[in-house]
Parts: sequence; C-alpha cells; structure tokens
Amino acid sequence: MSTRLLSLAVLLSFSLVATTLAVETTIYVSPEGNDSWSGKLPQANSQKTDGPLAGIARAAEVVKTLKATGPVKVLLRGGTYRIEKPIVLGPENSGSKTAPITYAAYPGEKPIISGGRLITGWKKSDGPLWTTTIDAVKQGKWFFRELFVDGQRLTPARTPNDGWFRADTFVFDGKEKKPWKGGGEAGKTKTALVYQDDDIRQWPDIDDAVAVVYHSWTTSRHHIKSLDSENRIVHFTAPSSWPMGYWDKRERYYIEGIREALDAPGEFHLDGKTGVLTYYPRPGENMHTARFVAPVAQELLVIAGDAASGKSVEYLTFQDISFRHTGWIMPKAASVDGQANAGLPHATVRATGARNCLFERCEIAHTGSYGMWLQNGCKDNRIVQCHVHDLAAGGVRLGEGGLPEQREMQAERNEIYNCFINDGGNVYHAGVGVWIGKSSHNKVHHCEISDFIYTGVSVGWSWGYQPSSAHDNLIEYNHIHHLGFGQLSDMGGIYHLGRAPGTQLRYNHIHDVLSYSYGGWGLYTDEGSSNVLMENNVVYRVKDGAFHQHYGRENIVRNNVLALSATRGQIIRSRQEEHSSFTIEGNIIYGAKTPPLGGNWGNGNYTLKGNLYWNTDAATLKFPVGLSLADWQKKGQDAGSIAADPGFANPAAGDFSLKPGSPAEKIGFKPIDISKSGLVGPKQWTDLPSKVKIPAIKMPGE
Repeated sequence: MSTRLLSLAVLLSFSLVATTLAVETTIYVSPEGNDSWSGKLPQANSQKTDGPLAGIARAAEVVKTLKATGPVKVLLRGGTYRIEKPIVLGPENSGSKTAPITYAAYPGEKPIISGGRLITGWKKSDGPLWTTTIDAVKQGKWFFRELFVDGQRLTPARTPNDGWFRADTFVFDGKEKKPWKGGGEAGKTKTALVYQDDDIRQWPDIDDAVAVVYHSWTTSRHHIKSLDSENRIVHFTAPSSWPMGYWDKRERYYIEGIREALDAPGEFHLDGKTGVLTYYPRPGENMHTARFVAPVAQELLVIAGDAASGKSVEYLTFQDISFRHTGWIMPKAASVDGQANAGLPHATVRATGARNCLFERCEIAHTGSYGMWLQNGCKDNRIVQCHVHDLAAGGVRLGEGGLPEQREMQAERNEIYNCFINDGGNVYHAGVGVWIGKSSHNKVHHCEISDFIYTGVSVGWSWGYQPSSAHDNLIEYNHIHHLGFGQLSDMGGIYHLGRAPGTQLRYNHIHDVLSYSYGGWGLYTDEGSSNVLMENNVVYRVKDGAFHQHYGRENIVRNNVLALSATRGQIIRSRQEEHSSFTIEGNIIYGAKTPPLGGNWGNGNYTLKGNLYWNTDAATLKFPVGLSLADWQKKGQDAGSIAADPGFANPAAGDFSLKPGSPAEKIGFKPIDISKSGLVGPKQWTDLPSKVKIPAIKMPGE
C-alpha cells in the first residue's frame, strides 16, 4: 500500500472512531419515574423494575458518568416536577463542544419545574371568603407573600386597593414634624414617615404588614417596627435609600399583608401566627377546581461555575422547559430598594461562570425576583425565544454592579434573542425588562419588552466619566412599550449610564412611556453617557421627550423618528457642559403642541444638522427662546434642516411609514421598517404578545 493510501486509511479509521464516539446517549426523566432506575427507558417497563428517573438532579448525576462518550440528551416527560431547593449544576456537570449536554422536553410534552406547593383544603368562610389552614406556616416553618391560581398572580391584601396613601406634608425628625432639609436629618427620615388620619392603625397582624413607599425611580419595602398613634408616626425596621419626602413632600405609599385589607376579589391574606390562608375569589372562579400554588424555593436552577479558578460550567442546553413559582423573603434588617432592583440576590434561573450555554424556547414565570441572571464569569451564553413573564422584579440581568478586576470573572458576549419579556415589577416595582450592568459585548435583539413599571432596557452601571465598564453593547430591533403607567419617574424605553464606546441602540420601536412626574423618556442617556450611537429608532407617545440627555459627551442621534412627546419637547438636553453633548442629525422630529427642543440649549456645545421638523400645531414649532427655525439657524445650528410635514401614513395609530414624495428625502432620511422590530419566527410565537392584555396608557392632554 502506498504511503498516500495508508494515510487516507488512517484518517478514515479515525473518522469512523470519532463518529462512533459521537453517538448520542438519551436519559429519560418523568414525574412518575424512580431515581433507582436506569433512566434508559421513556416509561416504566411492565415489571416496574426499570424506567425513567424521577428527578433532574439525579439525571445530572447519571450524566456525569456518560458525557465522556459523546453528546447526552436528558428528555423530560410532561408534568410538574416540584422542588423546594434549586437544582445546582457545577463544573463537573459540564458538557464539551463535541459532547454537549441537553436538558429538553420530551417531544410534544411540557415539563414544568415548580418551586411551589399545592394549596388545598379550602372551606367556605364568611361572606365571599374561603380559608384553609397551613400547618407549616402555623408551626413557623414557612411563610409566603405570593400566591398563584391557575397561572395567575394574586394580590396580597392591600390598602388602598388602587393608587396609594399620602404621607403628611412633613417628615419625621426626632419627635417633631418638620420638612426635610438635607444634611444630618437624612438618616432620621429614612426610617419613619408621618401618616394622615387613620391610614395606618395598630392592626392585630401588623407584624406581617409591609409598607411599600415610592421614591421617584424606586420603591422601598418596609416591615413596621412600631407605631406612634398619637403623633401619627410609623417607624420601620430598615431604612430606605432615599429620605422620606425627598422626591415628593407627600410621599406615596400603600400597605399590604393585613387581614383588614382583604376586601377585593383576587386578594389573599396569610396569618403568620395561625397559619390561616384566606382568599377572596374572583368572579366566576370555581374553588373546587382551581389550583393554588404558593412558592417555597427562591431559585430553581443554579449554574455554579468558578470562573476565578478556571472552572466553568460549559456546553449545557435547556430547551422547552418551564421554570415556575419562586418566592421572595424580605429580611427585617435589610433595605430592598435601589435603582432597577439590581441588588436583589436571587433569580429563578441564575448562573455564575457559565460558558457556551443555551436556553431555548423556555418559559420563566411567576417569579419572586428577576427571571434570569447571568452574573460574574458568564460568557458566550444565549437566551433564545424564551418567554419571561409575571415577574416580581425584572426579566433578565447580565453582569453585575461591580466589575471584577480579573477578566475571567467579567460577564461578556452574552446574547438575548427573540424573547418576550413582559409583566414585571409586580413586587419590586423598579425591576427592568433587561438589565446590563458592568458588562460588555452583549447583544439584545428582536425582543418584545412590555408592561413594566420602570424601564424597558437598562445598559451600563457607571455614573459620571469614569473609565468605561460597559461598552460595545448592541441593542437592536426590539419592540419596547407600555412602561411606567404613571407610577415611577426618571425612566426610559432604553436607559443608558456611563461611557460606552462601541455601544449602539438601533432599529428599536419604542412607545407609550408614562412616568409619574418627570422623565417618561424614550431614549435616555443619563449620568455621563458617552460615545453611544442611536440610529434608526422609532420613538413616540412618551411623556417628557423621545430623546433626553441628562449629561454626557459625543453621543450621536441619527436617522430616528422622534415624535409625539406629550410635554416639554421631543428632544431634551438637561446639563450644559464644556464639551460637546451630542450630534443630532438626519432625524424626523415630529410633535403636536410641544416644541421640538426642551431643556437647556444656551451654551451651544452640541451639533444639530440636517433634521426635519414638524408640529401639527404650527404655532408651537418654536426653537429655544421662541425662535423660528430660520432665526435659530442664524445662530449657527441646524444647518441643512427644514420644517415640513414628513407625510407619515398614520402617526396617531403608530404608523410612521412615509408616503411617496416625502420631504424627508431632502435630508437624506432612510425609511425605517419597524415591522422588522420585535419577535421573529413561527406565527404562534410572534402572535403571543397580541394575546396579552396590557392596561392602556393615557398621556397628559389626552
């Protein structure tokens, strides 16, 4: 045999060996399984001596002995797997590039991993109420503040049922009532407020009560320490981040968790002393068939790598699995507020040191914190076509609030693609749809993010002009809408912090952002945001500005539709600085009765050029200090800009496509097709958001 033929034979031999080694092994898991069985059968044999495993944790142990021989697939039969502590996968549970490990639904079936217990034993009580007694609660072994029935979150008994109470005009300092003036008084005003009339009383179950207090862009949650009924002062066990009355002299708040407040359908109350759970059914609800679930676990899946030691968890895939029902615990001594609720320690699915892992077509729902969190050391992971919804806080977190010095410990190059993230902030109202902390090279695209009380996407976690810790992030082709609902302030469809060279926000469709007071913005560059490119976005129906920059430098706003801000203006510039704030060029800036520019434009350290401006009310098409466009241009700004009706198809209905012959052609505007923003794929998937009911938003003046 020639040398060439011998070499070919050797290569073929190696190829055959590799093919043999790559044969996939399948393990089966079922709620009806048994962890003493082999897991090699999808269902029990006739002798009941072998069949699927019962637990995913046991399957992971079995997989460790198989993965070296090739890819492994763990197929989960349909049904509910109830767990009370998270499934933990460490480096020893990793797959590899040639032998990945997949945990997936058995074809055509729906496995649900639930961290909750079924609540049964309901009996008719007074009036419309039903009760059951939970021994574990009565014995002090369990307490929960969330309850779900037939896939819907119920409301802890609260007062008032809608809206909020108002604190008295003054805040507490010692035993006097006087306005907060800053300085040393701040600490004293973080742990108490003065209430009106008998809004708060010495309820029998006041130890179980929680006060939820609004502070501009956050809410704080407090256990009640004591009550001074004579002076109408309530003292809390832990401080808020902001002094009471700092943002609103008559602080807003509500109380939840007291039996006296149980007065509306869909509310429940749990007595921590007696273990009695009381429920007020919703209209038409059948208490004999309804399935109630209360959470026990705070997390369901923890991928626990150790990036600092070079021990990552790699090449794991999770497909078509539902993760549901996690709870939250509020320590009496801890503060639980904070911007974006980014300090919460848990998530339903949480990973550290994960690499090349994939979550695909999974559901994360009915959570007690954030839905998912890829934290330190997570790199090159993907979250694809997942539905993340009914969230106590926010949807997905990438990275952390601090940037580890070791590169291996930093989170980067993670992707969130084609996900529907909705219905958040149900407990921690400041939670956001997608939060990116000090993390770079991430991509969030083709997602739909809606129904949050605060921001849609938050990028960066540095204030001022310190060196960049979040750069080269790409946020594109997302549909972000219905945010705020008039509850919190200082928010954006996309909110950005810090220096960020290489970061791009583009082809996003943003609308219906309503703040409580200031700051219902579309695109929002805050606190030192710099070197950010914002182009080809369509932003409209916001409260205070389609684009707002608090302060920053050298940002570019190009070829966007910025329209229909209800107050202040379409573009807002707040702080004036010695450097160039931004360049705004080639945009269509379209309003009704609000001017195109609002805020501070006096020092000229910015560039506006080649824009098209139009107001349906011509009298309000005025530039700073009441100038016409022509006079404004004489001052050296907006060279090449024009005032003309762009010819939108139907802006009142959110259709900003351009009719033929639009004058936007004169500024070189490139039409933006917002139909490409949002979810992609099968119609059943892309139609899902239309089946979700979201409260309507009414803007000021409507």
